[in-house]
Amino acid sequence: MKCVKSVIFCFLILSCVSCKSAEEKERSPRIINIVNFIRKTDYRLENADSLLFEAVEKQIELVNKYDFPATFLFQYDALIDPEYQKLMKSKLDPKCEIGAWWEITRPHVEAAGIEWRGEHPWVSTANIAFTTGYTPEEREKLVDVYMAEFKEIYGYYPRSVASWYIDSHTLAYMYDKYGVVASANCKDQVGTDGYTLWGGYWNQAYYPSRKNAYMPAQSEQGQIPVPVFRMLGSDPMYQYDNGVGSDRQGVISLEPVYHDSGKNRKWVEYFFQSIVDGPSLAFNYAQAGQENSFTWNGMGEGLKMQFPIIDSLRRTGKIRLETLEASGKWFKEQFTTTPATAVTTLFDVRNKGNKSVWYNSRYYRANLFWEKDGFCFRDIHLFDEDFESEYLHTPGTGGQFYYYTLPVIDRFHWSTRDELTGLRIVESDNNGKKRNVVLADPVVTETSKTTLKVESKDQNGNNFIIVFYEDKIDISCKPKEKGFNWMLELKVPQERTDRLPFKKFDQFSISSEFRGFNYEILCEKGDIVKGKNIDFVFRIVAVNNKLVINGKVGAGK
Repeated sequence: MKCVKSVIFCFLILSCVSCKSAEEKERSPRIINIVNFIRKTDYRLENADSLLFEAVEKQIELVNKYDFPATFLFQYDALIDPEYQKLMKSKLDPKCEIGAWWEITRPHVEAAGIEWRGEHPWVSTANIAFTTGYTPEEREKLVDVYMAEFKEIYGYYPRSVASWYIDSHTLAYMYDKYGVVASANCKDQVGTDGYTLWGGYWNQAYYPSRKNAYMPAQSEQGQIPVPVFRMLGSDPMYQYDNGVGSDRQGVISLEPVYHDSGKNRKWVEYFFQSIVDGPSLAFNYAQAGQENSFTWNGMGEGLKMQFPIIDSLRRTGKIRLETLEASGKWFKEQFTTTPATAVTTLFDVRNKGNKSVWYNSRYYRANLFWEKDGFCFRDIHLFDEDFESEYLHTPGTGGQFYYYTLPVIDRFHWSTRDELTGLRIVESDNNGKKRNVVLADPVVTETSKTTLKVESKDQNGNNFIIVFYEDKIDISCKPKEKGFNWMLELKVPQERTDRLPFKKFDQFSISSEFRGFNYEILCEKGDIVKGKNIDFVFRIVAVNNKLVINGKVGAGK
């Protein structure tokens, strides 16, 4: 009881000034799914089968202790195992959900009449473990075999199917033929385990394009009507820059095996504060739980620490705890297309004074980042449902897969370890001398169901107002200083200029190309000035103290 009281007290103390009222929170839910995904075996572990089974037994015991609705997702090899079937039917509470985990195994492939290419019954190699490595016809066979087996065992088809990534052909087939209502994929990451997903809808959930399941769709006609939730509870402030300057990221997430995040009480409280208290527009979301390959010895301590915190938040009405299926049904009832959401983090777990605001819509994502001595747009990516995945019709090869959206600003890929880029606000004096404008103390408010307003002043009192609309970003300034002139400026280290997508600059647009796809970045107000890359890449000069960047991909793509 003492622990529960201390947790509640901590959240009261740390509540940010820009939080919503209780009435507003009720209209905008904070949803938590506990999702545990289950393999039968893992070649990386001794006594893997027994250790993985024990982990699931302990997960069920803990879920039952707190009377939590949880989702358990099964790989095919675990699905057909009689011991797992007995465990689920005898121990799992009916309020919990059983669904599908879409990593491909040898028994699954052979049941579909396909040749297995792996060294072990399960491998993590991208073109073997995921549907991206199979032809569209093979993907459908894998779905049919799994669904038939699942229904034979449990009497119905699974409602939820998740994986690190499920391709759009497979997901659409699952929906069209078997009525899947919810899916989930991995958080954004670069190179982790050989899988790269970068530039997508940050956290929360979205309707995917029929041509690219990582890409949010803009239209009902172009989307698969199955919401895809982002898994693992990514650190909204520090995950993004983790590993910057390299080709691989580490993990800072809610997963209970990581000592500096999901296994650390201080970090977990910070993470849930961001989920619960920060302005989020349509809703906020996090997935708790763990894959059984980490074993109970690895995850048990972290889960036992997290569950009382989750329970206290549920009991005080701060979160809605439900199955992935329930969240998928709610999403479809509420939204015909992908909604606008935000992830607002104004408290820094590392006590550096940093702050972060993410905004997502069906058209773009953007991130504002405040550091001790700087402020910038750390990230802007545009979404286009016509940006076809390279694996849509053709199987991928090799041990990695790559999914991207369309970059406008990409600090991770365009920086080095020693020089971090960003789209920064720059002041220009009468002599043409430039200096970076450092903003502080942001106030974040929701001005409509789709609009997020951020106000932040520099040290001289010049007040910048950044408004995220569903289809554009409006940046204005109420200057306190007379003759205050400003612009946005992008500088990129010379070692990274070859990664830039920009091809042609006009006064109001930048023609760009990324991985063979042409698109335009449009400026509705403000003048674009091309640099030489040595000095700067481009500037957008304010007109009458205002800039407007279009959040939609340009028509000239």
